[in-house]
Amino acid sequence: MAAVIRMHPMLLQLTLTSFVFLSCLRNGNAGITSTFIRSEYPSVDIPLGNKVFAVPKGHNAPQQVHITQGDYDGKAVIISWVTPDEPGPSKVQYGTSENGYKFSAEGIVTNYTFYEYKSGYIHHCLVDGLEHDTKYYYKIGSGDSSREFWFTTPPKIDPNSRYTFGIIGDLGQTFNSLSTLEHYMQSKGQAVLFLGDLSYADRYQYNEVGLRWDTWGRFVEQSTAYQPWIWSAGNHEIEFMLIWEKLLLSNPIFSGMLLLIWPPKVAILFEPHTRQISSCITVGDGGNQEGLAGRFKDPQPDYSAFREAAYGHSTLEIINRTHALYHWNRNDDGKKIATDAFVLHNQYWGMNHRRRKLKKHYVRKSLEQIAIY
Repeated sequence: MAAVIRMHPMLLQLTLTSFVFLSCLRNGNAGITSTFIRSEYPSVDIPLGNKVFAVPKGHNAPQQVHITQGDYDGKAVIISWVTPDEPGPSKVQYGTSENGYKFSAEGIVTNYTFYEYKSGYIHHCLVDGLEHDTKYYYKIGSGDSSREFWFTTPPKIDPNSRYTFGIIGDLGQTFNSLSTLEHYMQSKGQAVLFLGDLSYADRYQYNEVGLRWDTWGRFVEQSTAYQPWIWSAGNHEIEFMLIWEKLLLSNPIFSGMLLLIWPPKVAILFEPHTRQISSCITVGDGGNQEGLAGRFKDPQPDYSAFREAAYGHSTLEIINRTHALYHWNRNDDGKKIATDAFVLHNQYWGMNHRRRKLKKHYVRKSLEQIAIY
């Protein structure tokens, strides 16, 4: 997680010194408060015996597998996992063909205690020297307990590279959380920007705190083992040592915020909670057991274009150097419902007469799909 730790303070500084928000070609549902009322309230955590928390078969089998970006160029990942009984090998075998592991990398292992809870053995392994836009297969563990996964590296850095981020915050481990995760996995997201408040284990006491970090790690593995999740810590991570990473939080008012730099001079600020910040996109709630915001300010503030008390996730599709398409996808009775969308215009490139234009039919088609809901 070293890359995440280095990036966090740099992005906060950019937020304060060079934040430029994007203008919209279409202002979504400007000034609208959704009338949607969710019936499933309050949200409760999934019982411990549920299959989504199942421990992998085999002695000391790797679990809670997750990857994150390992450098600034898209040619490295950090693969992390937990072995429950003994350290075992901290080694990743990988290659570009299934079952063809021509390369290997060695990692490090650590653990921690919290009250009487003792964590498993936490492995972090940097895999670098990768090629852009390439599918890699990797294997961790040993013998019959080994496990195999894959991931795809991002395209080569270029102003017109196309890439789609999933954006999730306040996830937790409820049935609503599961709905959000499954719906995101149906999207075409290539990496997740996570805005903080991961497991909500802090709502438990003593040994149960660590146990609920373990269940959450196994719960999200269905996605985190196959694509990078880029993390920001929220207020529910401040008081406890995370199983996955140690993050230094600076000013607490920025907890959970994540800044995406859209080169060369544009930044998009995402945050999971409702704050009076006029130039940000608030994304929440992923499904945690605290439930949803039930009240909004009346009248609706000028800075608020669209608001809705619902569980779900967002996607941000960087189409080219001038345009990006944002969607908010609501979990509606087990279905993924897109309820808001808008196009972001990078004004830096927009002022360049030689800029690459977004094809009008693509924008029109995307926005018409939203209008039918």
